[in-house]
Amino acid sequence: MIVSGHVLVATENNSVYSVDLFSGSVVWMQHLGAPVDASSLACGDIGPVTGITGTPAVDVTAGRLYVVAFLRGYHHVLFTLSLVDGSVVAQQSVDPPGSVPAVQQERGALAIGYGRVYVPLGGLYGDCGNYHGYVVAVPVAGGAMLVYRTPVAEEAGIWNPAGPALAVTGAVYVVTGNGSSTRSFGYSNSVIELTPDLQVRSFFAPSNWQALDASDSDLGSVGATLMQQLGVVVTIGKQGVAYLLKADQLGGVGGQLASRAVCAGAWGGTAWLGSMVWVPCSDGLVALSITQTSIGVVWRAAPHMASPIIAAGAVWAIDADAGLLYAMDISSGAVLYKASVGMAHHFSTPAASEGFIVAPAGRAVVAFSTAS
Repeated sequence: MIVSGHVLVATENNSVYSVDLFSGSVVWMQHLGAPVDASSLACGDIGPVTGITGTPAVDVTAGRLYVVAFLRGYHHVLFTLSLVDGSVVAQQSVDPPGSVPAVQQERGALAIGYGRVYVPLGGLYGDCGNYHGYVVAVPVAGGAMLVYRTPVAEEAGIWNPAGPALAVTGAVYVVTGNGSSTRSFGYSNSVIELTPDLQVRSFFAPSNWQALDASDSDLGSVGATLMQQLGVVVTIGKQGVAYLLKADQLGGVGGQLASRAVCAGAWGGTAWLGSMVWVPCSDGLVALSITQTSIGVVWRAAPHMASPIIAAGAVWAIDADAGLLYAMDISSGAVLYKASVGMAHHFSTPAASEGFIVAPAGRAVVAFSTAS
């Protein structure tokens, strides 16, 4: 992320860097503690160590950065850092009571709103151990945390990289993954609207939620796209079916306003502008046109892209397989620009600010000027 001319970078080694956007020099670095040796975990797809995975959140007005580190000994700790010098202002455990931290993963982005920091938790890749989907809410000034847990017996993790979506109406939207086998609905493969204090206000699940559970076809592989001007939420998961939901009453089981198969499956976070949504699918980036009652496909672009952003009048996304950054025309998907970033990963996502696009590149970050 980019804040006030500084690129903020977090690593699996539990280090956070502030890098000058214009020169690339390190302004400050803060190491938050030894990460977990990935070989000590029962499953997972991050290694050789696992530390900070979820994208941090920033309160620019307060000059604070919030980040969760996974520390040796299996502890998830929320750190509050000063944006000025990276000093640790506060720290607090966010492992929910009764949880098994060694099989929980904080993969989703943090969110700030309503005086709280929201932290989503899911499981490790491979679904090992007795993990659950959680949202933890911590007051920005510190103090007792609130916890929501998905009620299914096991699993239903809240793991997508986009994290919770917060609305001006006082709603927190999260999307869950597959749950353990059950005949009773327990909020697996669901979009859940929570109040700021984490009470369930409404929910949606596809009619085939049990089949999604059985096949590990998470609805929750992509976050909820909240389009407040239209009063709708768009969601899509591993099945590649997009669902249109009423934002203030998600509709319950099978209660979508519209649905449409749009691709082979989606992972990551979406981008949206006006009435359009761009979805990172396994068979290419897909642009959708959204109304209050319908979902339309505007264009498709190959190759497979990670999570997109909108900046400088274009759609930007990284082809993780080839290590290429693309800029595409918003209306047509035509390639406007591409450049090598050298190395990329499954969920690599660029950031934009002040005439620059910044992209992760393995152990480095690279910046591109968008000035004409």
